[in-house]
Amino acid sequence: MKVYKIILGLVGLTLLIPFQGFAQFNVDGQILIRSEFRNGYNKPIAEGLDPAGFIAHRARLQANYKLDRFNFFMSVQDVRTWGSTSQANVTDGFLSLHEAYGEVDFGENWKVKLGRQELNYDNFRFMGNLDWALQARSHDFALVKYEKEKAELHFGGGFNQDGQALTGNIFTVPNQYRTAQLVRFENVLGKVDYTLLFWNEGRQWTTKDAAGTIIDDGVRFRQTLGIPMLRTTLKNTTLSGYFYSQFGKDINGKQVSAFNTSAQVSQLLMSKEDGKKWRATVGFELISGSDAKGSDKNNSYSLQYGTNHLYNGYIDWFFVSNTWENSVGLKDFFLRSRFEFNPKFWMQIDLHSFSAYADTVLPSESVATKDKNLGGELDLTLGWIIHEAVSLQGGYSQYFLSDTMRSLHPQMLSNQQNWAYLMVVFRPTSKAKFIGVLQ
Repeated sequence: MKVYKIILGLVGLTLLIPFQGFAQFNVDGQILIRSEFRNGYNKPIAEGLDPAGFIAHRARLQANYKLDRFNFFMSVQDVRTWGSTSQANVTDGFLSLHEAYGEVDFGENWKVKLGRQELNYDNFRFMGNLDWALQARSHDFALVKYEKEKAELHFGGGFNQDGQALTGNIFTVPNQYRTAQLVRFENVLGKVDYTLLFWNEGRQWTTKDAAGTIIDDGVRFRQTLGIPMLRTTLKNTTLSGYFYSQFGKDINGKQVSAFNTSAQVSQLLMSKEDGKKWRATVGFELISGSDAKGSDKNNSYSLQYGTNHLYNGYIDWFFVSNTWENSVGLKDFFLRSRFEFNPKFWMQIDLHSFSAYADTVLPSESVATKDKNLGGELDLTLGWIIHEAVSLQGGYSQYFLSDTMRSLHPQMLSNQQNWAYLMVVFRPTSKAKFIGVLQ
């Protein structure tokens, strides 16, 4: 509630104090309301279990203050499931700070941005704001930006601790880096748009004795070097792809040797003056993995901070909420077709064929069981801009199980694996009227 009071105080203060001519203060907001039917969402549902259904929302209040070359931004949000607190509720823990940063323009194309902020780049595969998840994602980071015409250079880093301790440096927040550094460059070469990225992160590790006392600790570093975007357009055809390589050590001390690559062709099949458009996209993604028999090296690529819901099927069985991490990897061959009836209404169909990148069974098992086929998925999505502030989005996903996917789970899986949602998006000033869908 303290954050909430601070925002209200800022708003009230600006109404009482007159601004100088060069100062600006803006208050903005958004609310997403999403209802879901889950019958196998995020992981396969076992036979005999009942599906889940609920309504949840994200309400976000954003305040932006600009004065000369200084920009201050703050965003608080309420994320909750409807009915999770009583109607006569006094307080709860659902209000949180999403962003709070200051940015200074030093002139000659240089800026410095300090504080809690989104790192949202390229196709959001490696660095994304996780906008589909209601809580989203932000980093405590220091970022230096050089931007001139089409060239952009961003670099910076973060250093995380549990709190403001007097002694000790052991970081215990789960699934977080203790320290990280980022370098990203974007430019255009002829008709080719490209970006280059280097990410280095250190994860805290500890060794404990039988009593739970820490007897040894340290930080292990893993690096990711990549080409997040490589894209060119030739008339009605767009060719694009990306490649990442990971090396260093994982948190367990294993040497990392992994990669992630993808390529796709997108063709505009129809475009009419009344706004009708039809686009088809075909492509693949390879995510390296480790054999089930084990190895001295970790060959499983980690899709660390991206908006992974956008990829590998919207039912989110792969690499969302830490599913499929340190696994046999994935091969995803996909076909996407999107038809726009007019600038405000569209429908899209996505088809996926999944298989494991590495072996899924031990060498002692029957050769007949070494099929890497993991099944397939059908995604149907539609969107409708009701007016400039409100849009409606919905979707349905059906997963088609394979024998291999069934064998990877100890329980008998239901033959029906599906998920559906309907969402209302209120974003009065944002250009992003829809979320969680690749075009």
